[in-house]
Amino acid sequence: MVIAAVGQLCSTASLASNLAQCQVLVRKATATGAKALFLPEASDYIGSSAAETVSLARSVQDSEFVKGLQKEARDANLPINVGIHEPAPEGRVKNTLVWINEKGDITQRYQKTHLFDVEIKDGPILKESSSVEKGMEIVPPFETAVGRVGLCICFDVSFLALDPNIKLEIHMLCLQLRFPEISLALKRQNAQIITYPSAFTVPTGSAHWEALLRARAIETQSYVIAAAQAGFHNEKRRSYGHSMIVNPWGEVVASLGGDFKEPEIATADIDLGLLSKIRREMPLLRRTDIYPEV
Repeated sequence: MVIAAVGQLCSTASLASNLAQCQVLVRKATATGAKALFLPEASDYIGSSAAETVSLARSVQDSEFVKGLQKEARDANLPINVGIHEPAPEGRVKNTLVWINEKGDITQRYQKTHLFDVEIKDGPILKESSSVEKGMEIVPPFETAVGRVGLCICFDVSFLALDPNIKLEIHMLCLQLRFPEISLALKRQNAQIITYPSAFTVPTGSAHWEALLRARAIETQSYVIAAAQAGFHNEKRRSYGHSMIVNPWGEVVASLGGDFKEPEIATADIDLGLLSKIRREMPLLRRTDIYPEV
């Protein structure tokens, strides 16, 4: 068995402050003997408006946040999975999840595929696609020290929960976590760990966060690692927190709370023997003769 660490922080519009929080998490993860650290979506920053979010985006070559984490990975000999923003054409950004290996190299990159466009009757019209470029592919799972990892990103709501006139309707968001197709496709490619770095709103998180994470773990018989943003990012935006690791039986084996006081980690043993046992003793034999294979 090996130890995986899931980190929780509260990103703001200050990339320097956010990097400092992540550096704390790297030190804490290293002290536990973890073989990988999983950080939330939008760890580099969360802006107070779509315009600020776009203006802060930098390429990985120019991002002091990314370069700082690459140095941390090298110095600590610790792979880091982290959600960032990257510039995209036509004044938009990419919501990206990168894998930085223990040498500090970016070896994997996944771009969020499910964007949130909605028109609510007598309510707001919201088009995330106007500021975010959607990803176009599922990245095949890859080998790491903690297992074979498949990358997903939870649906980012940081662009959407900015209007104080948006009430309950906006919390009925479809999250990438709500789309089992990607996780099933990753399982079919023998993913052993599926990531869901997130920035959930509090109402949605209270209702659905743990239930969806456990469902994804159970139906794929995989470990699910969900690093979450927590606390107040600005006067308009608060995230739910409750980072957790769920085992292939659907048990929460590590978790954090929702009140942000300082950057935190939780750790769990990744038992690939348990995963193999569950898959062997309860095989999920899909009837692709009567419905399509995902």
